[in-house]
Amino acid sequence: MTALTLSTAAAPGLRADAIVIGVAKGAKGPVVAPGAEAVDKAYDGRLAGVLETLGASGAEGELTKLPAPAGFKAPLVVAVGLGARPGEGDTDGGYDAEALRRAAGVAARALSGSKKAAFALPVDGPGAVGAIAEGVLLGAYAFDVYKEAGNGSAKARNSKAPLAEAALLGGKPRDAAHKGALARAVAVSEELNRARDLINTPPNDLTPAAFAEIAQTAGKEHGLKIQVLDDKALVKGGYGGILGVGGGSAATPRLVKLSYKHPKAEKHLAFVGKGITYDSGGISLKPAGHNETMKCDMSGAAAVFAAVVAAARLGLEVNLTGWLALAENMPSGSAVRPGDVLHMYSGKTVEVLNTDAEGRLVLADALWAASQEKPDAIVDVATLTGAMVLALGHRTFGVMANDDAFRSAVYDAAEEVGEPAWPMPLPEHLRKGMDSTVADIANMGERMGGGLVAGLFLREFVGEGITWAHLDIAGPAFNEGGPFGYTPKGGTGSGVRTLVRLAELTASGDLG
Repeated sequence: MTALTLSTAAAPGLRADAIVIGVAKGAKGPVVAPGAEAVDKAYDGRLAGVLETLGASGAEGELTKLPAPAGFKAPLVVAVGLGARPGEGDTDGGYDAEALRRAAGVAARALSGSKKAAFALPVDGPGAVGAIAEGVLLGAYAFDVYKEAGNGSAKARNSKAPLAEAALLGGKPRDAAHKGALARAVAVSEELNRARDLINTPPNDLTPAAFAEIAQTAGKEHGLKIQVLDDKALVKGGYGGILGVGGGSAATPRLVKLSYKHPKAEKHLAFVGKGITYDSGGISLKPAGHNETMKCDMSGAAAVFAAVVAAARLGLEVNLTGWLALAENMPSGSAVRPGDVLHMYSGKTVEVLNTDAEGRLVLADALWAASQEKPDAIVDVATLTGAMVLALGHRTFGVMANDDAFRSAVYDAAEEVGEPAWPMPLPEHLRKGMDSTVADIANMGERMGGGLVAGLFLREFVGEGITWAHLDIAGPAFNEGGPFGYTPKGGTGSGVRTLVRLAELTASGDLG
């Protein structure tokens, strides 16, 4: 992880490989953003014109490098676009936190291989400090464990390592609010990057058992209580959904419970994550071209794991339970078949019409297990349906709930932390499509609206009277395209920041 410091030093005298400044898109061209006054002065107040000559406009994600002016100890100035200038277009007030987060991420990624950079982006309070810090830490992320560059070889010495150190100029090292914002950003970003590591780990190394061991190790480190149900315990407990999905693999399933308790907590939240460490589709085998990224089908469990650990590190005044429903979905002679009926942990029976609709089966058992503790609310996170990707694209997750106010609160929390989300309905008429002639419910319904059908299925396994929300992160969980902002190629850690924010709001009593 990149080391972060707060600094009130002036940019010209700071020893660094680069000075990062912000540039906004003004009505008449690029505008140098606050924080870069000393840099602009060194260019005789003509920095905006120089940047425009070099083709810069201030658009979000744009990056321009130019030599530092005479007298600077850093040799390079990196100007990164912030988007529309506040007060112009649809913006007002100060710079949006997400714009700062993305700009810092773009710059941190561009400065890989550098030892130190100074970020002179607009800082108008602790919120900006936290956003810039998150952007740097998330943007500098790299996963090279399986490359020669990651194992200490000769090539490693010549490769571009992530930015080693970043000084956040304008951040006050003696200000409690600024220090608190930095500490929060470090805790959340480190755990989010841990989730990314898990998502990017090949499935031959991240089996359900291996994931459970990682959770146990983290639990000991951060004071969490960890309970792991192996395949024998799952049989004894009657977890038919998890066992059915994991029955076709030599890597046996697990259900992991992570418990964080605070002595002053008045509320209890439960997070449930889908943890299919590899999804072949089972007997309903996925077609060619759809298997290669299915190591990411445990992104929901990774998000839950990271959020619970982050909450513990932050010492939030909330009781928090995370449930990781871990299995590998493989075809074999012992795999569940289309037409089989599973006896779920809740006591209900499910007719399996498609073995590639497996995530809802493991979640159903975990949701019912979570419900037995009567939490104030349950939130599940899952890469659940391709239908949600069709509906919302690759960068937005859907939010469904059995309570409209809670759905709105979850959506607001996601938007607040910069995770694009959209409220989705649970139309009652779609429930009939899951009626079965041989079981209580089928795991498939109407094809159209498939993401909503999946949400309706999950609702059947939430305890009576418990507020519940479902995040379908199938689109943003894994980025197959090029990196953007602070989002890398590969695992993204989608959902982590939303869950942490929900825990914070619950702790403060502000969750609607």
